[in-house]
Amino acid sequence: QARSTLETATRRARGTRRPAAMVCIRPATLDDLWAMQHCNLMCLPENYQMKYYLYHSLSWPQLLQVAESNGKIVGYVLAKLDEDSAEIHGHITSLAVLRTHRKLGIAAKLMTAAHGAMSGVFQAKYCSLHVRVSNQAAIHLYADTLGYAQNDVEAKYYADGEDAYDMRKTFERLAKEGEKGEGGVD
Repeated sequence: QARSTLETATRRARGTRRPAAMVCIRPATLDDLWAMQHCNLMCLPENYQMKYYLYHSLSWPQLLQVAESNGKIVGYVLAKLDEDSAEIHGHITSLAVLRTHRKLGIAAKLMTAAHGAMSGVFQAKYCSLHVRVSNQAAIHLYADTLGYAQNDVEAKYYADGEDAYDMRKTFERLAKEGEKGEGGVD
């Protein structure tokens, strides 16, 4: 069902009746890192050196997810665990989807996969992220689609001096859903 919905949306976005390429959300591999960096450079003003991607991949391989279409990486989420906190929690370092593949639900699917790994593999209690206060599309995704709440405002967080919202999503609901499914009784 999800694949057919994504395929239909892709066809509509492109204005064609031809079958659209499927988009696969999967864990990233070391072979994906260059394509992830390229996607970052095409989409975002905040860029990272390759050693940062490598550090994330070697430290938390379960948390890096990519969106692949026709053998090409069209989106990614770069995530980590915050190890300097008393409570285990995840953090989204970077999320990007190429313009050609936006408005198809790919970013939400990448985030959901990262959330599942944070909660399921590492028993993280919540996930945090920073977003530019001017990025209304991302704020809508995080707050309205994914259930994040604004925690704080960090003044001049970005290199260009723009403020960032510190947003958080708790995984309480995910943990309860997991318990419900494992017990066999609803």
